[in-house]
Amino acid sequence: MPDAVVIGAGPNGLVAANVLADAGWSVEVLEAQQEPGGAVRSDRGVHPDYISDPFSAFYPLPAVSPVLACLDLAAEGLRWSHAPCVLAHPLRDGRCAVLERRVQETALGLEEFASGDGHAWRDMYEAWGRVGQDLVQAMFTPFPPVRSGLRLAAKLRAAGGLRLARKLALPVRRLGDEEFRGEGGRLLLAGNALHADLAPEAVGSGGFRWLMSMLGHSHGFPVPVGGAGALTAALVSRLEHRDGALRCGERAVSVVVRGGRAMGVRTAGGETVSARRAVLADTSAPALYRGSLWARNTCRPASCGIWSASSGISRPSRSTGR
Repeated sequence: MPDAVVIGAGPNGLVAANVLADAGWSVEVLEAQQEPGGAVRSDRGVHPDYISDPFSAFYPLPAVSPVLACLDLAAEGLRWSHAPCVLAHPLRDGRCAVLERRVQETALGLEEFASGDGHAWRDMYEAWGRVGQDLVQAMFTPFPPVRSGLRLAAKLRAAGGLRLARKLALPVRRLGDEEFRGEGGRLLLAGNALHADLAPEAVGSGGFRWLMSMLGHSHGFPVPVGGAGALTAALVSRLEHRDGALRCGERAVSVVVRGGRAMGVRTAGGETVSARRAVLADTSAPALYRGSLWARNTCRPASCGIWSASSGISRPSRSTGR
């Protein structure tokens, strides 16, 4: 019987499984698909001579993640590659808005769209220099991020306070209109907001565009050499080297709950995989709390203590999860 059963071998589930294995837990991961990785995988479907990433392809957040850094995936063969430019948005008239690694070069390019836009971009990066590190720390801290959140609040006051907070909460379309006179800066902002599936009119999309754009300067948008699947392969290899087990083609249909505790997982094949200490779910929240995984049980989420690993790459808390 493993200490923990992880539902889903997406990147978050594999990271969580590796972290638990490092803590001395025995871990078994159940994946419904025939291969692990979720949206982090590659194939040769376009052409047999080329590797393509059908889903996610570049990884600024893993590049800055302290959790992923601790896993030392380079020891499992993972290598990162950076393009000469972070990203670009070409226009039909031949102009092109380019996010360079160097802030000054990006600013010079935006000046060609409208005078003053380069200065506006440098102002955004200066604000990032004051609060960016604490913002990233808050993102990779177990929720709620109390200490890092307090530090971030203090830095926000020093970096413009309510004005900066307002900008982060704005829809990216409005933010672009307020900050830039030309199309270049607006394109860079809007494109980065769309990476989170946020519409230009969505509240908060301005804050995400700022985060992604500034990470492009500080860390780039690296891609795994050999395709996105190389990241998944490194996580799987690391887990197996620590005696973790991965079973693909095993769809979890319900979480077994007894006495208000998550005791294991039942698969579509009728097998019950018991867990000594915790059940983790790398699934969407609706699938866990409203779908088939939860519908067969009659306890509140708080009393069952099932971890959801679907909100991002982060280190599990110190509790046993049950």
